[in-house]
Amino acid sequence: MSYAKPSRRSWAEPWKIKMVEPIRMTTLAERAKFIFEAGYNTFLLRSEDVYIDLLTDSGTNAMSDRQWAGMMLGDEAYAGSKNFYNLWEAVTQHYGYKYLVPTHQGRAAEHILSQIMIHPGDVIPGNMYFTTTRLHQELAGGTFTDVIVDEAHDPANEAPFKGNVSIAKLKRVIDEVGARKIPYVCIAGPVNMAGGQPQSMENMRAVRDLCKRHDIPIVLDATRAIENAYFIQQREPGYKTKSVAEILKEYCSYTDTCTMSAKKDALVNIGGWLATNDQGLYEEARNLVVVYEGLHTYGGLAGRDMEAMARGIVESVADDHIRARVGQVEYLGNHLLDWGIPIVKPIGGHAVFLDARAFYPHIPQSQYPAQALTCDIYIDSGVRTMERGAVSAGRDAKTGEEHFPKLELVRVTLPRRVYTQAHMDVVAESVLEVYEHREQARGLRMTYEPKYLRFFQARFERAE
Repeated sequence: MSYAKPSRRSWAEPWKIKMVEPIRMTTLAERAKFIFEAGYNTFLLRSEDVYIDLLTDSGTNAMSDRQWAGMMLGDEAYAGSKNFYNLWEAVTQHYGYKYLVPTHQGRAAEHILSQIMIHPGDVIPGNMYFTTTRLHQELAGGTFTDVIVDEAHDPANEAPFKGNVSIAKLKRVIDEVGARKIPYVCIAGPVNMAGGQPQSMENMRAVRDLCKRHDIPIVLDATRAIENAYFIQQREPGYKTKSVAEILKEYCSYTDTCTMSAKKDALVNIGGWLATNDQGLYEEARNLVVVYEGLHTYGGLAGRDMEAMARGIVESVADDHIRARVGQVEYLGNHLLDWGIPIVKPIGGHAVFLDARAFYPHIPQSQYPAQALTCDIYIDSGVRTMERGAVSAGRDAKTGEEHFPKLELVRVTLPRRVYTQAHMDVVAESVLEVYEHREQARGLRMTYEPKYLRFFQARFERAE
């Protein structure tokens, strides 16, 4: 008897499960009560009331047996911990920067960098804002300006590198304000707020050439740079045969400094760093970290956390790991595309982004359709997602007017090495269920708004 060969071969995650954490499905009535009590903000839900938690991939990763073994080797000396030197070696080897200042997470590195480099009146161009980055820039007296390519603002556009900087826009900013008023160009790859869209190596080189002519440093948000390296490997000519580790190091080599939330790519639950090739910046940063975080050889972290980070970096650049990580996101995204559900295309590296404006066209942006959609998905299935639209965009620092970005998105964010494909099926089916009843959806009205980063703590009620 002969059998037809399958058209493609399945792949499996490059790990096996050693420990499990039980999770509980609540009832529909319970979930409606929980989200009401949380002010229709998924950030204010209790974790124990969530079935599948796709709020963020920040600090929610599963560590490996090797990382847990490293935790037992923590050198908790106040000064000169051996784990700090292991971390420094791993960052230098895989990211290429000479100097390292550890921090407890990425926003601490952003704060220190902003305090050192930005002066009142400065302008910081970047390929789309990120919430904490822009706030630190504003608190230091600077103003962020977006220089991303136009395609990034169109969720249906399938350009392979929608995270690219528009060189024409960047030139225009330099001409208008002058290079002396630009402390650095801020690059993220992939771009979170654009739907996890990558930047090409060709574009990074073009940015480097332009900045070099004007003596402007480049600061990389390296939070998910390994995912960016993977997309370069898959999509950009000339990189197919290179390893992700090789591509990452080349990508970073076109920048001067990076901030890092190690809670993402580096596969840990806490940690970050500021790394640079500028000795002067390093000296200032390691002095300032003592004020805000702790001594420059621990930066607010235990030795065991630094050891887990060092080992996580090595694991994170493995091609098998990143292929499986992005592959699971693509698995979920392709399910939704097959059913005609509007998402940002191409599918991102760390999350699937639902296009809430297309999902709920009858809800005006002033009634926060993306925030409403996160609540509706939670009520349906206990799946927690997060808003990336008008609520996250906040208000203009000078006028106080609300920002209403073109992208009104719900981020369905996958932690690394945590959930199985069966969990993704549950998520996809829940989104489909909500989509099939979309005409019944109602918007929200904000009832409480904190001063900064309102999306974390704002409260809402259903709009009339």
